[in-house]
Parts: sequence; structure tokens; C-alpha cells
Amino acid sequence: MNIEKKLAQMKSRYEELGVVLSDPAIYDQPARLAELTKEHSDLKTLVEYYHSLLQLNEQIEGNEEVIAQNEDAELTRMAQEELRELLEKRRSLEEKIKLELIPRDPEDSKNAIVEIRAGTGGDEAAIFAGDLFDMYRRYADEQKWKLELMDLHESERGGVKEVVFMLEGNSVFAKMKYESGVHRVQRVPQTESQGRVHTSAATVAVLPEAEEVDVNVNPADLEFEAYRASGAGGQHVNTTDSAVRIRHIPSGVVVTCQQERSQHKNREKALAMLRSKLFEHELEQKRSERAASRKNQVSTGDRSAKIRTYNFPQGRLTDHRIGLTLYNLDAIIKGDLSEVIQALQIQDNLERMEEVVEKG
Repeated sequence: MNIEKKLAQMKSRYEELGVVLSDPAIYDQPARLAELTKEHSDLKTLVEYYHSLLQLNEQIEGNEEVIAQNEDAELTRMAQEELRELLEKRRSLEEKIKLELIPRDPEDSKNAIVEIRAGTGGDEAAIFAGDLFDMYRRYADEQKWKLELMDLHESERGGVKEVVFMLEGNSVFAKMKYESGVHRVQRVPQTESQGRVHTSAATVAVLPEAEEVDVNVNPADLEFEAYRASGAGGQHVNTTDSAVRIRHIPSGVVVTCQQERSQHKNREKALAMLRSKLFEHELEQKRSERAASRKNQVSTGDRSAKIRTYNFPQGRLTDHRIGLTLYNLDAIIKGDLSEVIQALQIQDNLERMEEVVEKG
């Protein structure tokens, strides 16, 4: 990869943005001002690295000239020692530059909407889905994120058939996006009288929260329905038609929300879910294009892919995407997810770096 050429292009763009941002007319376009200011800020570190790299290259050339002339033994020896240090500094700087050049996921800074659905395994799958919800709730507490329940369908025998919730905070999607996929559990169910290990599953989908500017939803394309909310066993949450179901006619996407007693609040939450689902559909197409050029895709967003197994008899968690096996399942299921997510982030960054190197 020709790092200097790429950095020179970025320096040129940085200077171009500086000229645009110095024009008072840009303040009449707040959205564009915010966009260009962010791009200018993002390029600043790389431009500083570029200046440091040019300075190092100049020093390296100077030492190489002294060594090539070989006119003074002591001076040559000193130049050789300094050259070794300079080359190491340049290697270290180039690694930092490569990391900085890794394309950032623009959705990483967004909040996330998480959906957990019980899969194969009957009552045990619903109990496991509930366990996953508790795991994420505790992880959110540890991260100091706010959790807002959006929709909940409990199972009559414990656990949840489906739960949807919003996580708000710092870099939520950047960490939670790796959780999308099929989670499999192996354990003796509470309903099993003979102590046999069963395998059940639950599906997790993590969507970046979409703002109104991210996706255009035409009100004419929406079909609203109000109905009476109910809990497990048919117990009514309230006695009014406060629950809301929205269908997006062009795509067929349906969302529901019944957590609030106010129909208006449920409608707002349902619209937020709908926007995120439609936004994710657009992102899915981009991910598919990117995945075609990557050997190992850590974060595909593919909900049908089996990503992780929770083996309770052996106290083992295995993440199949990166071959990670940990034997602290009790702590993980109680919300200690940091080690798993950090390992996934590192692998994802390595793959992104390979992309940068290959593209040159």
C-alpha cells in the first residue's frame, strides 16, 4: 500500500475542507456544515501523521547519505544507530496510520434496537431467550447504557417468546452489532425430569437506531392498527386499545408495541422500530457487497448464522466466528461480555486492515 500517496490525497482534501469551512456562507447550511466539520476533524490526525512521516523520511535519507559516504567511522556508526531507531519509529508510525485508515462503520456511534426471539426448543428456548435478555440488561448496566423496553411477549412457562428493547449510550451499536445471529444453548432444561442435555436456540437481531433523516418513510405507505395489549396467559396489560401494530405496505415489514399505556407513545416507539428495520435493510445490501470481498466476515448481520454456543454442563462459551472458547460461562451469562466483544472487535479491525492493505 502506498501510504504516502494516500496521505497526500487526504492532506489535499483536509486543506480543501479548511477553505470551505472558512467561508461564512457555509453557516447557512447547518447540515452540510456539521458533515464537513466532522470530515475535517476526522482527517486531522492523519494529516499530523503525514507530516511526521515526511519528517522521518527526510531524517532517514540524511542518515543513509552519511552512511553511504562513509567518510568518518565514528560519524558513520552514529548514523547507523540513529537510522535503526528512525526505521523503527517509521514502522510504528505506519502501523498507527494503517489503523487510522481502517474504514469506520458510520453506524457505530448510534444507539441500538435489539430483538430477541425464542427459536427451536419449545419452552426451554423461551427461557434461554429470557436469559439472553437478562445478560444484555446486565451488560448495559455495566456499560452505563439506558435500556428502554419496546415490546415484550412473555412465555406462559417462563422466559420470553419475543422481546424488543432500545439501548442508548456511548458507542452502543459499535459493541452490540456483533450479537446478531443464532445463539445456541446446551443444558438440562428446567422442564427435563431425567437430566438429559437439550439443545435450544434463540435469535438475536441488533439494528442501529435510525433517525428520520436516515430513512424516508412515506406516511401513505403505513397501515396502523390499534388493539388491546395482553401479557402471558392472556392477562390484559390494560383495558384500552393502546397497543399499536404498523405495517409498511411496500416492504411488508410489521412492527408492534404494547409497553406503554398510551397509544401515542406506543405509536412513537413502533415508528422508531420500523425506521430501524427499513434502515437495516439498506445496510444489509451494503454489507453483502462488502462481505463478498472478505474472507472472514465477523459482523455480517446475518440472523440465520449460528454465531455462539453456550454449553452449561462444561461451563463453556464458544464463538464460532473467531474460534473463541472461554470457560467462564457463569460470569458471561450474568453480563460479563466485555472479553467476548473485545475479541470480536479486534478480529473485525484486523480484517478491515487487510482490506486497506489489499486495496492499496
